This record gives sequence, structure tokens and C-alpha cells, in this order.
Amino acid sequence: MEERLRDTAEKAKAALEGATNLEELEEVRGVFLGRSGLLRDIQQGIRDLTADMRPRVGQLINQTRAELEVILERRRTELKQLKVHEREEEDQIDISLPGRSGYVAGRHPLLATLNDMLEIFLGLGYTIAQGPEVESYHYGFEALNYPADHPAMDEQMTFYIADDVLLRSQTSTVQIRVMEAQEPPVRVVVPGRCFRRDTVDATHSHTFHQLEGLCVDEGITFADLKGTLLAFGRAMFGEDTQVRFRPDFFPFTEPSAEFAVTCFVCSGDGCRICKGSGWIELGGAGMVDPNVLAGVGYDTERYTGFAFGVGIERFAMNRYGIPDMRLLYSGDMRMLRQF
Repeated sequence: MEERLRDTAEKAKAALEGATNLEELEEVRGVFLGRSGLLRDIQQGIRDLTADMRPRVGQLINQTRAELEVILERRRTELKQLKVHEREEEDQIDISLPGRSGYVAGRHPLLATLNDMLEIFLGLGYTIAQGPEVESYHYGFEALNYPADHPAMDEQMTFYIADDVLLRSQTSTVQIRVMEAQEPPVRVVVPGRCFRRDTVDATHSHTFHQLEGLCVDEGITFADLKGTLLAFGRAMFGEDTQVRFRPDFFPFTEPSAEFAVTCFVCSGDGCRICKGSGWIELGGAGMVDPNVLAGVGYDTERYTGFAFGVGIERFAMNRYGIPDMRLLYSGDMRMLRQF
């Protein structure tokens, strides 16, 4: 039995020292030192020995077990340190490799388009005005010459917070606030968010953005309006751009017109973007109705003015070739990283 014990101890020591990882070391421990291990098997054989041999063999078994457990703990510590070292090497930064460049964000196409539009009008001598998105019925409709039962109100249906409190359906509300606050001359552009009860689709949204323009002074004519929009169109789309006006109706301007510019994709020859017409409609414009000027206390015999409004989404979609307005609000980085 002593010979068997020595042979088992030598094999156990070799196996413990030869374990290359913690899992393998645990398997060796189970084979030799476990509850059903070889050392346990030898220990159970003591009962077959004579009484004078049992103490000596029991002492040798305990001594062997203690030696093997010391080797086991030492090897376990070594393998743990080796594993930590290997992990550190894997996580170590190779300073010879090029670094990962961070993503530099760009402007949202809506903001980029708006900034360019504002730069053009600032260069023409306009200032920027802003007003509240939550408005009263007076500023939203009444002061803009909307009769309560006029069919034009159908196009301006917005969200009401109370009977007389609503979300503005256009930035024209700020025109009234500006004219109430200052005497002519007035030259302002008004960027802002608007709201209408539109069904959301590729070209409509319940929330959208407008840029409104207003000019009031002595001797302002329709020619000034056309010249301003022509200068704006050429600065935005190129020197060969032309402007077209067609009669339209807005309660706060008289006469009123829809204005379009030469298609900047086909240069007026006709294409898919302009639907073969050679023109791209941008917005509405006209001479400020005398009723609106009188409502803010301006002398209608002395002052005239013009106003215009454009949708910023339409500009951005045409400019960047974006087919669906909803992409502008999606937050999808696959789309936004293109700009």
C-alpha cells in the first residue's frame, strides 16, 4: 500500500505541475484529491491493514494529501496570474496602429438649408424676427384678414389648446407682432416651426418649418417683391435661375401669387423632379393687404409692403434629393451621416 501511495503521489504531482489552465487543474484535483479520487480510495484500504500498520499508513496518506494540496494551491495561483497577464496582453493598446478617428457631426439638412437662406436675406438687409409657437386666434387669423367663415380657413386648420389659443399654422403671425412693435421701414425674415392637422405622408407633416419674409416702406411695389425673390433664387440655386409668378389667393396679401424658380436639376428642360414643367414651386407671396397694415396702425396711403413664405422642408428635399419628408424627422443616422 505504501508503494501504491508513493506511485499515486508522483503521478499526482506531475499532473498538477503539468496543468496548463484552471479547468485542467480542477480535473486533476478531482482525480487524485476528490471525494472519489485515488487518494480517497487508498485511504479506504486502511481498514484491511493490521492494527500496527494503520497509524503509519494513515500518517503517510495525510502527509501526502497535505503536500499535494500545497502544490495544488501554488499551481492555482500561478495559473490565475497567467490568465490575468494574458488578458492584459489582449487588452493592451498597440500604439503603432493608427487611432480610430471620431465621427464629426454635421448640420442637419434642415438647419443647413435654413442657415443658407438666412445668410442670403441678411445680405439683402433683412433682420431675423421670431415669435411664439402658441398663439391667440387674433394673431393666428383675425389680424391676418381671415374672415371666420372664409373657405381659406380650411387650409389653416391647426391644433387648438383652448377656444382662443392655438398652435400657429404659419409664421405670418410674427409679421403682426413685428409691425405692432415698430414703425416702417420693416424688413424681417421669420424662421420657425408651424403646425397643421395634415395627414403625415411623403410630402406632408403635422409639424413643419417655414421662412416668412416681410418688407414695408414707402413706395414698395410688386417689382420689389419679384426682384427680391429673383435675387434670393439666384443666390440659392445659381445665376441662371428665373422666377415665375402665377395668380393665387392669400387673405393677408392682395394681389397674391405662387412663385416658382427654374428647376435646378434640368435647368428648365423638364425632368422627374419638376414633373416635366421646368419649374419648381417654392411658396406664396404678394403685396400686404391694406387691411392688415391698417390693423397695426400703419398709414395705408403712405406705406405699402410685400410678404412671402416658403417651406424649408421643400427646399431641403429638393436641394439634397430627399424623397420622403419623414426622413428629415426620423433620426436615422444612416440618412443623417450623408450630410
